[in-house]
Amino acid sequence: MATSKFPATLFLKAKPPVQFLCFHFPSIYTALFSLSGFLLFLVFLLRHTQPPQILLLSPCTLAAPSADPVPPPFSSPPPPPTHAEDAAKKGNTTTTTKKHCDLFDGRWVRDEGNPSYPPGSCRFIDVAFDCFSNGRKDLNYTKMRWKPNGCTLPRLRGKKMLKLLRGKRLAFVGDSLNRNMWESLLCILTNSLDERQRSRVFEVSGRSEFRSDTAYAVRFADYNCSIEFFRAPFLVREISSTETLRLDLMEAAAEAYADADVLVFNSGHWWTHPKTSKGENFYQEGDNVFPKLSAEEAYRKALKTWANWVRTRIQPSRTRVFFRGYSWSHFNGGQWNSGGNCDGETEPIVDEKHLARYFKLTEVLESEIAEMNAPNLLYLNITRMTDYRKDAHPSVYRSPEAARKPGEAQDCSHWCLPGVPDAWNELLYAMLMVEITRKGGKSFLLVITKKKLAPCAIGGRN
Repeated sequence: MATSKFPATLFLKAKPPVQFLCFHFPSIYTALFSLSGFLLFLVFLLRHTQPPQILLLSPCTLAAPSADPVPPPFSSPPPPPTHAEDAAKKGNTTTTTKKHCDLFDGRWVRDEGNPSYPPGSCRFIDVAFDCFSNGRKDLNYTKMRWKPNGCTLPRLRGKKMLKLLRGKRLAFVGDSLNRNMWESLLCILTNSLDERQRSRVFEVSGRSEFRSDTAYAVRFADYNCSIEFFRAPFLVREISSTETLRLDLMEAAAEAYADADVLVFNSGHWWTHPKTSKGENFYQEGDNVFPKLSAEEAYRKALKTWANWVRTRIQPSRTRVFFRGYSWSHFNGGQWNSGGNCDGETEPIVDEKHLARYFKLTEVLESEIAEMNAPNLLYLNITRMTDYRKDAHPSVYRSPEAARKPGEAQDCSHWCLPGVPDAWNELLYAMLMVEITRKGGKSFLLVITKKKLAPCAIGGRN
């Protein structure tokens, strides 16, 4: 009996689609379901999240509280405060709300914590700054910390700073106030190390006093870095044979620090000494010796020479340059050479109306540095903050009691260590940390931002 071929033929034709549906449809369905879920998730993110913001800190902005407006990405830092603004702070003029944190606008607050290094403990402090070892009993001058208005100043972590400076050079160039700051930084960094590491910190020429020579370099062997000081109170060249000052030539040792990774300059105090302030047959340009030239004009010419050297000799992609401002003196009853004194001062100035006014050299400094508009230059404006600290000078404690002579000059210009210069180095550290933050943790010494950095503010003195 013949059988029908229709069912068999139908089954053979239907087999492939049935097999496809049976074996591949679950995979297709799963893939489609996953894709739909992913698309829904993207829609959810786009509707419920904000695009990330890149926060670039300006040199004047640090750890600003949330109450202050956050500057938009790539915004320019605030311009330097003018003298009118500074005067407004002292008077009754209404001021506008600050949008940035100025590290140099603040106050000194009591800090009962330990100083950055114990008084009398640091071998890099020369005798004239070692007030504790010279017999000063009160320690109030070691228990004050600078606090900017509207932001938090990070403490200087010695080991962290040394890691950042690994394989690099940091050089201070200027007068004895910069030596004051240099010794402070050496003490802070050394105190952060253990005993073995401290034994590997040394002055490269083996010297143990730091006043008589014109250049010093202290090496931190475990970090392959050096912290150096070059004495150059005018920044321009002194000619011993003619006893004149060449306003058109950079000082003789400039090439020795031109390739440093961080440079901290200052100049100011020596321009107020009798010979420089008188300005008779002292200042020289080329073969011309000026019969009479004011200290302000001579200072301006010297700063232009320095600025031109920075522009032509310093590589912006490598070196960060700081100019430290004027450090106030507090002589009562005369000047350093006419019986001025500050002995017995144990508390800072509290009332702002007792602060001094800026003087002409500071105005010259501000205008000349602002005119440079250099992308790798920052102002370390310590002028106002030092004006408060009439309590922190060596005064009679510039020497041990046994070595003092009746009526000898007091030191109301330099600072006891530990003391005020520790705060300058803390500000220096904070400004360098801002550079690291700007670059996402990369070395601040290797990359400079494309936009120009506006100065924070200014001030300067020996």
